This record gives sequence, structure tokens and C-alpha cells, in this order.
Amino acid sequence: MKFLRVVAVVVLIAAGFFVWREYSQFADAPLALPAPTTIDVPMGTQLPGILRELEHQGVRTGQQLYWRLLARQMGVAGKLHAGEYALDAGITPRALLAKMAAGEVIQHHFTIVEGWTFAQLRDALAHDSGLKQTLAASNDAAIMRTLGAADTLAEGQFLPETYNYVKGMDDIDILRRAHKAMVDALDKQWNSRAADLPLKSAHEALILASIVEKETARVDERPLIAGVFLHRLKIGMRLQTDPTVIYGLGPAFDGNLRRGDLDTDTPFNTYTRDGLPPTPIALPGAAALSAVLHPAATDALYFVARGDGSHEFSPTLEAHNRAVAKYQLHHNR
Repeated sequence: MKFLRVVAVVVLIAAGFFVWREYSQFADAPLALPAPTTIDVPMGTQLPGILRELEHQGVRTGQQLYWRLLARQMGVAGKLHAGEYALDAGITPRALLAKMAAGEVIQHHFTIVEGWTFAQLRDALAHDSGLKQTLAASNDAAIMRTLGAADTLAEGQFLPETYNYVKGMDDIDILRRAHKAMVDALDKQWNSRAADLPLKSAHEALILASIVEKETARVDERPLIAGVFLHRLKIGMRLQTDPTVIYGLGPAFDGNLRRGDLDTDTPFNTYTRDGLPPTPIALPGAAALSAVLHPAATDALYFVARGDGSHEFSPTLEAHNRAVAKYQLHHNR
């Protein structure tokens, strides 16, 4: 009997050693992935459910016992976060559990493009499959009320930047962050603005910045273009800028701005009306805000496109007409 007990103990030790060696190899051996993939773990999912989702993705998980032992050994049992995780080639069970315990979920990116209108921003949000869609039934005014800005029109109120988010985040969360970013950026720029600007409020600066944004994509020219418009405002000259006319035409604009459009009065036609239009016409970026509130000193009152993305600036109408003849009439032949 004593011999049998010794044999039994030896067998148990050998079996334990075998299990421990297999477990140790399991913990740090790369998972057999069919290809780099992702796993989306719903809120409240426990380890068995996570393993089922892995199997559903084609990942061979092996013994559930080993996963439970590993989670306890690492101190992460019951502490795995929901979310979307990347399963890259070479990832091990230990690395995956560590990633899920740390909540290292996949970061998605949503970029608000400088010069977009709010309608374009809404359309882009609606087509982002990673975001939870909540805004379809809300008009612009309702969205601004939700953001705590009930008395503010939506146009121009969101800072163009790239915003990170995790899958399943509400679309309104992107707008909330972008609106706060614009408020903060505008406040900062307005409080440090150059002296003697012909602007009565930060809102007027935002309107002019949206015009500068639409006039040029060249960051280096924006302070000079802002200087031209501010010069015009100071002397009471109309802004006469095409982007405001186009915005005022709305869906009626077919891509071809005609002489009759410039003569058609709307609240946004800066050829027929003095001063600034009533609202921004697009989403200005930080560079456009800075250009308006820290403009280049200039005596120029006119500018015309050279055809290469840059502009020719002129202090007089005569010089401007010569520039038009040189760059536009010659280009249109």
C-alpha cells in the first residue's frame, strides 16, 4: 500500500508538472489568429463570453481553465473592460488580458475639415460607422440646445481638428468636444487680439475668420487676406467676397458664380450689403482665427488669384485691374 501511495504521489506530481508546463507555454504563446482582427466586447461580458467571441472570430482559445488561472494569477479576474480591441499577429493570452485590463481599446479618429459648413459636418458624422447615431431627428437648433448654447446658431461653432473616440461613442460627444474647443480657442485669440481692430465682438471675429478660411487654403496668406478685409471694414468699404455670395445662394448655387448672382441681394451678399454677413459661412480653423485677430499690416484693398493657389495684392483699383488682366483674363483665354 505504501508503494502504491508513493506511486500515486509521483503520478500527481508528474501530472501537475505537465499541466504547469502546458499552462506556462499557453500563457506566453502567440494566439492562433486567422489574421490580424478585432474583438468587440459588450458591456458586462465576463471571461467565458470573451472566449466565445474570440472563437467566433476564428481564434482558437484552448482550455478555458488556463484562461481563468491566468486571469487570477495576473489579478485581472473580473476587471476586464468592455470595448473594441485589436488582435495583432503575435499577441499572447497574457498580453490580451493585460490590454483588456488596462482598457487599451482601439482609438478611432473623426476629422472636422477646415471650411466645412455645419451641414457638411452633420453629413460626415452621419456616415461614420463607428459612432452611435443620435442626431438624425434633431434640427440644428435642438443640437445647440443640447450643447448648452440655445441662443447660438450652429454655423461656425465647431473647431476643425481630429478628435479621437472609441467605437460606440455618441455622435453628439464629438460635437460637444468640438464646440468647447472652438469656444476656448476663440476666447483665447480674442483676449490676445491686436489693438484697434474694427471688430465689436468675438462673434464678429468668428464671422470674418470663416470668410478668410474660404478665401484661401494657404496658411501663409491668411493674415494678409484678413488684413485686406479689416482695412476695408475700417474705411467703410464693402467686403465684396464671393464665398459669402455663394453661401447666401445655398442650394441654388450650381458651381458657377455669375454676374447676376453678385447683384442678387441676400443677407450674405457682401457686394450689395455693408459690413459683415449675419453669421459665419463655414467652420474656420485655428489659423484663420489667428489671422483675423493678428492680421498682417497692409495698405492693400484688393487681391486676385494668380492661378497657382496664391494671390496678387493691390492697394488701388487701378493696380488691381492690371493684376486681373494679367492673371485672370490671360488665364481665361
